[in-house]
Amino acid sequence: MGFKKDFVWGTATASYQVEGAAKEDGRGESVWDVFCHEPNRVACGHNGDVACDHYHRYKEDIRLMQSLGIKAYRFSISWTRLFPEGTGQPNQKGVQFYSDLIDELLACGIEPYITLFHWDYPYALYQKGGWLNDESVNWFADYAAFVVQTYSDRVKHFITFNEPQCFIGLGYLSGVHAPGLKLFYRDIFKMCHNVLKAHGKAVIQMRKAAKQPIRIGYAPTCNADYPEKETPENIEAVRKRFFACPDLSPDVMWNVSWWSDPVVLGKYPEDGLEKYKDYLPEITEKDMALISQPIDFYGQNIYNGHQITIDEAGNALCPERAAGFPKTAVQWPVTPECLRWGPRFLYERYHLPVIITENGMSAHDCISLDGQVHDPNRIDFLHRYLTQLEKAADDGVDLEGYFLWSFMDNFEWQLGYTERFGIVFVDYETQKRIPKDSAYWYQNWIEAHSK
Repeated sequence: MGFKKDFVWGTATASYQVEGAAKEDGRGESVWDVFCHEPNRVACGHNGDVACDHYHRYKEDIRLMQSLGIKAYRFSISWTRLFPEGTGQPNQKGVQFYSDLIDELLACGIEPYITLFHWDYPYALYQKGGWLNDESVNWFADYAAFVVQTYSDRVKHFITFNEPQCFIGLGYLSGVHAPGLKLFYRDIFKMCHNVLKAHGKAVIQMRKAAKQPIRIGYAPTCNADYPEKETPENIEAVRKRFFACPDLSPDVMWNVSWWSDPVVLGKYPEDGLEKYKDYLPEITEKDMALISQPIDFYGQNIYNGHQITIDEAGNALCPERAAGFPKTAVQWPVTPECLRWGPRFLYERYHLPVIITENGMSAHDCISLDGQVHDPNRIDFLHRYLTQLEKAADDGVDLEGYFLWSFMDNFEWQLGYTERFGIVFVDYETQKRIPKDSAYWYQNWIEAHSK
């Protein structure tokens, strides 16, 4: 069976990671601007002030996408480039930048997918309490409606949030991401609830503001477990573990059901309500009706997972990985099966078309003596993962698309420029772009699977 004929093959980036121009043309500060200029926050003292200079080089980058046969580009809007203070009057130079970027994509035959929030929260709103302030629901919804009203004459696909597990869990619980806080669990769960309400209210206002029928999705993340053996008992044990809410710990945000059940099923998972009951805000039926506004597709960022076995009683076991288990440069395990079983379990639970909104790997890339960038490990990674994704399609999963992370090397958050996830190499001193071997491999893969 394989992939559908209209399957979307794309790449992805995020505004703060690639744009640069941090203080140009009226852009306001985000929490990441402030975080990066604090001492000992980001590797090597790196920051996103210049990044890949995509703000000035977007035409070159989009033409390169076109030459590589990329069919769709998932990019995020910098909230503070449109609204320097998070609310108020829009910044027309910022509005024009994204309009021009969209026009260039369409001129090159590339479908734009807009992510409304990829972590660069307005610092001015953070100072007003950020996601702890109940008004944050309205701040985000108003911003989302403006984006749709402005660009939906040309853009059909929008994603509300990217990886709330990260921007709440890493930003406010473990503190390794901006704004670098370690808050009480009571505050964390209030923020979670406000983020989900903001998603729901944004969906309502986006549909009202749309100039044509639009498709709205959501892009959380997860580690996707997979069974050691394809027996009914093993599969069911993995499914149960995959959607279980973890106990309270610094990793409590890393789960699927707490972030996705409310959005799609209209209720929080029962095990989470029991485990977290002492820390939850008031949750009303009205809240749940707001959060569960219908969406059109379910995005998921998946990079790796665990192989799960079962004991004699059928309980899931997560054994230690063997010595020498394959890893990427950033020390993430290479587990291709996660891209088969993750989408399968998500589709069976949520019954929405699935898009893999991020997947890829960091490698030890460098310019070789021949002036090219050879990355056979990334090619092998992509081949293995996409083969497993095709098996998910064969299993009957309604798969709509795949967005490779990332189009080009970029600012990798607290790791700065020490990791390279791109299929295009970026020399940060000269801003020269060099397509890696994997870029040409992906081009061939797209051609072979678009017939």
